[in-house]
Amino acid sequence: MKKFLVLSLAAIICFQTAFAQSKTNWKQVRVLVYKKNGKGFIHDNVPYAAQAIIDLGRQHGFKVDTSSDASVMTEANLKQYRMLIFTSTNNDVFDTDAQRLAFRRYIEAGGGFVGVHSVTGTERHWEWFKMMLGGTFSWHARGQKFTVRVIDPKHPSMKGTPAVWERFDECYFAKEIWPGPRALMVNDFSTIDTSTAQQKNLLDKHKGNLERYVPSAWVHDFDGGTTWCTTLGHGKENYSDPAYLKHLMGGIEYVANAAKKLDFSKAYATRYDQEVKY
Repeated sequence: MKKFLVLSLAAIICFQTAFAQSKTNWKQVRVLVYKKNGKGFIHDNVPYAAQAIIDLGRQHGFKVDTSSDASVMTEANLKQYRMLIFTSTNNDVFDTDAQRLAFRRYIEAGGGFVGVHSVTGTERHWEWFKMMLGGTFSWHARGQKFTVRVIDPKHPSMKGTPAVWERFDECYFAKEIWPGPRALMVNDFSTIDTSTAQQKNLLDKHKGNLERYVPSAWVHDFDGGTTWCTTLGHGKENYSDPAYLKHLMGGIEYVANAAKKLDFSKAYATRYDQEVKY
């Protein structure tokens, strides 16, 4: 762990000038890194991701709290945060529907949300949450090297992300897709290894009507809040990689600028599963 923390801090220092001209008043920003996982697979990257964000906070001047305890999901507590960052969360991460409602009302009040890697596998049975993300986890190809392409280079969160990025990661696919999210970056799944019949059949099954690209990073203004997600970041080594940290910081900075003030008078839901008001 110590080795990765040292590398992570060194990587952050290497690109500190990239955000030197940021318009964000970071001293006014506090974020919550939420690490709770439900039953099932738990990524070993979670503590490394949390530490990397803590280090980013130290470098840029924003405050970072971390928790794996669902009891933090109350309206009174969430009021202090500019954004909530879910790091490789998976399955049901709330203990009660009251906690789900508090999370939803935070978003409706204008809160920010950053989802990292397996976030699409979170709360798979909650329709509103899947709408916020734009879909839910379907499948990912085994970890391998493939091509990632930025398709919206003018978006501020893509600043510093390589236009064409050859990287070792997992290529994620989604189902139950909702309209609304704006894709910023895509995985070119034509570069995925399909040399075995099993991998080819799985890819054909899960790509659906997609021809070549599947979104890997996107932004979504949904139900009052701002959501930014990336499916990249499976390996713990990502959280000491300057290129990946620039990518992640780009999303954090974008949400920090978009979600500036909470207004709970705009939060309308009285049930976590209430119909969305468009």
